[in-house]
Amino acid sequence: MKKTLLFLLIFVFTLTVSAQLDRSVEEDIDRLFIEWNVPNHPGGAVGIVLDGKLIFSKAYGLASLEYLVPNTTGTKFNIASVSKQFTALGIVRLHMEGKLSVDDDVRKHIPDLPDFGQTVTIRHMLHHTGGMRSLHSMLAIAGWRGNDARTNEDLLRFMLDQRDLNFVPGDEYMYCNTGYILMAILIEKISGEKFSTWMKKEIFEPLGLNDTYVEDRYDRVVPNNATSYNGSKERGFIREVEYWGYTGSGNVHSTTLDLLKWYRNYYQPQEGWKDAFLMMQTVDDLNNGQPNDYAFGVRVESYRGEKRISHSGSIGGFRAYACTYPERKLEIVALTNFSSSSAGGKVNSITNILLNKPFEEVTKFEMKAVKIDPSVFDKYAGTYTVIEDADRQIDFFREEDAFFCQSTGQGRVRLLAANPSTFFNNRQQIKIDFDDSNKNTYTMVQRGREYSGSKTVKYVPTAKELFEIAGQYWSSELHTQYTFSVKDDQLVGYHTRHGEFRLENLRKDEYLCRTSFIRKMTVGRDKSGRITGLYVTNSRVRNLFLKKRN
Repeated sequence: MKKTLLFLLIFVFTLTVSAQLDRSVEEDIDRLFIEWNVPNHPGGAVGIVLDGKLIFSKAYGLASLEYLVPNTTGTKFNIASVSKQFTALGIVRLHMEGKLSVDDDVRKHIPDLPDFGQTVTIRHMLHHTGGMRSLHSMLAIAGWRGNDARTNEDLLRFMLDQRDLNFVPGDEYMYCNTGYILMAILIEKISGEKFSTWMKKEIFEPLGLNDTYVEDRYDRVVPNNATSYNGSKERGFIREVEYWGYTGSGNVHSTTLDLLKWYRNYYQPQEGWKDAFLMMQTVDDLNNGQPNDYAFGVRVESYRGEKRISHSGSIGGFRAYACTYPERKLEIVALTNFSSSSAGGKVNSITNILLNKPFEEVTKFEMKAVKIDPSVFDKYAGTYTVIEDADRQIDFFREEDAFFCQSTGQGRVRLLAANPSTFFNNRQQIKIDFDDSNKNTYTMVQRGREYSGSKTVKYVPTAKELFEIAGQYWSSELHTQYTFSVKDDQLVGYHTRHGEFRLENLRKDEYLCRTSFIRKMTVGRDKSGRITGLYVTNSRVRNLFLKKRN
């Protein structure tokens, strides 16, 4: 009897509901997840709703590699940044109750935040146009490692000492977790309740999301939660240590079934929620009139001619992608517990199948090499600035009979000749055409993207310049210190948490660094030319000042 019951439970959990799905279509979708469903492999859960009916619901792979527990259609996953729309709805709800306005200065509700000399509104934060420095990128410069535990209180403590924005609010779109964490703090201040408690009472329960909750403790034991893993079948898997204790920008846990129900509200909202979900889809242009497709916690975009409301998520080994095609009354959700799952790509493939969109083929170079006089290489050799990215240079050089290119901070790539002015590398999918009438320019196609470049004079700093930079530098905003020295005619940095790292010169007083915590460093000088400090930049922090210590 027990064996029969166990079999029935497993059958129910992995059942593919296909009453309205053609068998061949179901098989085409199922084939997309073959790689998720091999022995000793993590996986995920996938759900599809069409016109209010569940037409596909299936789980693949293991929720726990250690204990060989399978994923089910009821498994809870950390949905990472897909969480942002729930926080946004919380803000919209308070807006409609008159307890705040999305056009309020955020300092009206969190007055301890510094005055940046520019007004940052709640609307800016919803759209990622506020210009604030983002949590992970900011803490990385401060010396925090990827697996250091971090909370909303940690972020707020650092934000109170910030003195600059990345840009004028509304000028640009830059994805920023800080804004959504501050909104969770704001909700707590206005409601007087813990964010996780308020969200359950005001958002999740009224909308019938019974398997969805805010996880504000990464060490909590909650049944039926998947474990996240980093890696792939080829490389093997390791556990991603859970350190994410912040809320607002992420760390909602949910199931495919709850998210399918949620996304239907964008075009067929539950009673009493129509105005709120309509407001959630608000998009506003940037200050220069350019469009921004990021609404309130979701993207309102077009995929292959179809309107789509969507968001992706990534934290640790968890990957999530959830969307609705409102004009098709179609919802698709994929939640996974391993980093190489390509959840978004899988959802796109499902869309292509269901909406009969021809698959887009990726063009790869399969060029044939010809033999040319190696001296031809010499006329193209030199340093070129990439026009589309001023912080990137490419060196072209010859070693005996071989021709190479090397981008700033990357390894060199050997180029073969297709003809005397066209060079390629099939494996790297690189094709470069030099303008034979103007040997100082080139066009390059790399993995489907096109770039161009013009020859420049490579700047080589003198030993005096390098030793002038050497010394200790302190950030009063992040309470951290960096030390720079010269080794083997190269500038070398050091941080007590990150260790030693090398910098590569880009141009006078500008250096590049291939680390996750610093990408670019610019020397700051006073009117007399004396070095006052360094301005460091990474993916979501611009020009954070490090003051030189005597």
